Amino acid sequence: MNLREIQERREKEMLCEFATLSTKTLGREHECEMCDMRTEFQRDRDRIIHSKGFRMLKDKTQVFISINGESYRTRLTHTLEVSQVARSIANALDLNETLTEAIALAHDIGHPPFGHAGERALNDMNKKEGFNHYNQGLRMAKYLEREGKGLNLTKEVLDGIYKHSFKNGEAITLEGTIVRFADKIAYVNHDIEDALKEGILKMEDIPEKFIKAFGKTPSERISYFVKDIVKSSMGKSEVIMSDEVFNTLFELREFMFEHVYTKLYKREHRVENVLVQIYNYYKKFPEELPNPYTNDSIHKRICDYICYMTDRQALNKFKELFLVDINNV
Repeated sequence: MNLREIQERREKEMLCEFATLSTKTLGREHECEMCDMRTEFQRDRDRIIHSKGFRMLKDKTQVFISINGESYRTRLTHTLEVSQVARSIANALDLNETLTEAIALAHDIGHPPFGHAGERALNDMNKKEGFNHYNQGLRMAKYLEREGKGLNLTKEVLDGIYKHSFKNGEAITLEGTIVRFADKIAYVNHDIEDALKEGILKMEDIPEKFIKAFGKTPSERISYFVKDIVKSSMGKSEVIMSDEVFNTLFELREFMFEHVYTKLYKREHRVENVLVQIYNYYKKFPEELPNPYTNDSIHKRICDYICYMTDRQALNKFKELFLVDINNV
């Protein structure tokens, strides 16, 4: 019995009946020889960590654009916080922590530079074909990574990348559902902290009902939601929040949209314009794009190129193409 088989046996012995076992995976699009040391989901996690798309998250905006080195959350630190929250829930519920971690680490690899401002800009360039980060994440994992060979991830992880958005239907695994909740818990929590640091929000602006519910500190906020999920889901074939806490989470999310996110739109027009100008340049001169890994439309190929840029690389490309300083845009 090799090391992988020992770990697979441990999964069967230690995980609950509702967990997704690595031996029961739905498989990969392209069959490959199994590893002697790692389970299938461990391989997925490792492939994601070593991918270019994952590394690029380090220098991509989460919410607050930081081009001068301010210590706001980046897309990578957000991803790590999602992973920590998700793994805590999976561990408490005896679900597959490795699968949960793999989905969490990959869930945002499709984001372009400048966070949701960048996503809006690319979507607006072609409403018919559109753009969103979860579809782009699938493209990167399936077709673009490893110089066009793709990461060849399991179907469970690919489903988790796409389904981490509530608008895309239920995940096929409970581990994928955990990541959906963990993503919301993490970003609502850290966006409050960054907004307070930025001064766009003050503690006294937060309604008292939220303070009474989850306290004032980041750890209190996270614990409030995580404990409710664990308590509500223990021993069940689903991962859920209680109605009361679920409603509190989405009320808090609506509060953040009204008092934080919408206030950032005015600041974001300059960086949106950076991506719009880069996009239009390559639409006019498609022969200057790097050799594509797919034969898809020019819209998708430009989005692929831009999504492999960090914030700083996008700014540098803008200056290179137009000899214009971002501060004058």
